[in-house]
Amino acid sequence: MAELEKGPQGQRRGRGARERILSASQQLFRAQGINGTGIDQLCAVAQVSKRTAYQHFAGKDELVAEYLRRFDPGIMAEVFDRTDLTPRERLLAAFELPMAGPEELTPLCPYIAATVEIHDPQHPASQYARDYKLAIAARFAETAREAGAADPELLGEQLALLLDGASARTRVLNAESFPAAAAIAAVLIDKALPGTDRDRGSADTTVG
Repeated sequence: MAELEKGPQGQRRGRGARERILSASQQLFRAQGINGTGIDQLCAVAQVSKRTAYQHFAGKDELVAEYLRRFDPGIMAEVFDRTDLTPRERLLAAFELPMAGPEELTPLCPYIAATVEIHDPQHPASQYARDYKLAIAARFAETAREAGAADPELLGEQLALLLDGASARTRVLNAESFPAAAAIAAVLIDKALPGTDRDRGSADTTVG
């Protein structure tokens, strides 16, 4: 029989308080910011008592870090782990993902937003955001190496920077920047891969 607990309004609830707290944090942190969301409001939306919240999370800092971990635990696995695409196609697909969804990867980057709000580089969420951004660049570099890039680490860093720039620009201008970023990415990738520019130039001269 499922263990039950009483919420703040007296409703009897089954297991799942942790999931409700995380769901509430995702809703509130993105809508009004981390600093603008208090524990009392989180508990009210999640329909748990503060005592229950602190049983699952030692404090708000721990909750914020877990909130970030939940966005993309596979580090863009839906792009980089695909076996139906060539390495070059996977590099470009990273710029299509924000346009197509899912919600957690839409233009408002939660890792950048959290770091801007928190300020403290030693905060668990800041540390996780930094690790995540390094991991994205590493996945780009790994795929660039597989594609045959002469300097995969440089290309990986360039593409990671371009992805973040498109995310920030889309947010600030409230206008889609990823198509332009994808076009720039294609130029960077083709210049970095052996023979790609030469083959494309040859093809251009034979058209028509």
